[in-house]
Amino acid sequence: MATRFGVFVPQGWRMDLNKFTDPIDQWEAMTAVAKAADAGSWDSIWLYDHFHTTPKPTLNTTFECWTTTAALARDTSRVNIGQMVGCNGYRNPVLYAKMASTVDVASHGRLYAGIGAGWYEHEWRAYGYEWPELKDRMGAFREAVELVHRLWTEDAVEFSGKYYTVDKPINEPKGVRKPHPSLWIGGGGPKVTLKLVAQYANAANIGAGQPELIKEKLELLRGHCETVGRDYDEIIKSTSMNVLPLDSGDDPMAAAERAGIPAKAFDGFSRQTVIGTDDEIAARYEAALEAGADYIISYIPGVAYDLDLLARVEAITRRF
Repeated sequence: MATRFGVFVPQGWRMDLNKFTDPIDQWEAMTAVAKAADAGSWDSIWLYDHFHTTPKPTLNTTFECWTTTAALARDTSRVNIGQMVGCNGYRNPVLYAKMASTVDVASHGRLYAGIGAGWYEHEWRAYGYEWPELKDRMGAFREAVELVHRLWTEDAVEFSGKYYTVDKPINEPKGVRKPHPSLWIGGGGPKVTLKLVAQYANAANIGAGQPELIKEKLELLRGHCETVGRDYDEIIKSTSMNVLPLDSGDDPMAAAERAGIPAKAFDGFSRQTVIGTDDEIAARYEAALEAGADYIISYIPGVAYDLDLLARVEAITRRF
């Protein structure tokens, strides 16, 4: 499968719009990145499904994922649009299926519908969602993925599970992309998540750019595909990576500060981000691809303030 690349748009969740004070300016900065990606060679743009900021909740903008997905579907014309990933706990899966079908039509079949079990406990509780034990989150997630797939491919679905019950909901139109909207499952859990990928998904997102972890998870996925009779090669194997390009001899902390990262947060930021020259970033991409990934989604700090960063990382992706 040919290598493809996607990029996150600045949405506020990573406090990456904070240099703008007007919410309209924040929105337009996000949209500018989406439009620039659409005009370039990127395969996709991505959003996080979170309601408030990380690493801690602050009174700063975070644009909601699915309404933003719908808006960007109309602000762009070529690039695919995804969520990495939609949190199952925030929406009933029947509603999720209906929303995704609608956005797939609005985008003329460009939706990458991401879904995962969810992890941000504080956010769940803050918004009034019950925080279940892990076994219940995963149990609900298992039922939800099956339901979403059925609602995209069947009529008159009836389902009575432990967590969800539905009685012939009508989901029309089911979307544009055939045989159904592209389903991306995030997470590498061996007992539930990777089994669901093998059964239902068009794509997995695993490994956080770490080659050994990518290899480990993909070996498990291959085994699950063999068990259910799925062609492993037809599944997109994506991984995500934070990258900040700089010139040789540049001060990494200064580059991070230009990207909106305060000096006091640099240590944590540097552990989670590839801060390096174009060649160093390319080498990290290459290592992930050699480990078995065939799709890389990049988050670029500071791109809301400097579109040249997008063009620079895009130029790196063109090497592959």
